[in-house]
Amino acid sequence: MKIMSIFAALMISLSFTACAVHTPEGSIIVDPDRSYYPHGQGDFCPPGQAKKGRC
Repeated sequence: MKIMSIFAALMISLSFTACAVHTPEGSIIVDPDRSYYPHGQGDFCPPGQAKKGRC
């Protein structure tokens, strides 16, 4: 019984390796133009960034 449950878990996990996610628009590009967001417009500065002079 234990071998069958291990075999079933192995087969289920192997079936998930063939899964793929496809978007309707094709590829996804995340933030291609970093100059789009102007710097210095917000008042939030993450910890450590002010010490580096990035705020």
